[in-house]
Amino acid sequence: MTLKVLMLHGINHNMFGKRDPKQYGTITLAQIDAQLQALGKELGADVESFQTNSEGEMAERIHRAYTEGKDAVLINAGAWTHYSYGIRDALAILTCPVIELHMSNIHAREAFRHVSVFAEIVKGQIAGFGVDSYLLALRAAVSAVKAG
Repeated sequence: MTLKVLMLHGINHNMFGKRDPKQYGTITLAQIDAQLQALGKELGADVESFQTNSEGEMAERIHRAYTEGKDAVLINAGAWTHYSYGIRDALAILTCPVIELHMSNIHAREAFRHVSVFAEIVKGQIAGFGVDSYLLALRAAVSAVKAG
């Protein structure tokens, strides 16, 4: 059985490769998604990626993940992580494992980034490993689904 995993990319992530290379490197969103697709095939997971700069569109995509019966959701919400109770409430609807991830170590950055409004409702968080944060999150999600 192939697992259905949704990767949610948040605000400004379409600018990876151009935005703040010190924090995020030069990898593009397309390159991140390609690595997730390749690892997904190895792990028996079909990874669908979605990126938006609109908070409402993100909430609507999360709602669709619920109705589509996704097996797991990965989310790097960017700045929304720290203040979007709307996205938090949408994620709380999901019954599958949700893994929060960040390329940078949010705890080593500005104070406002130290708080995640998603922390109480996600299965776990991975931060600070660049593109590997995505790959580690996918591995964690697959493990969580298989563990039941």
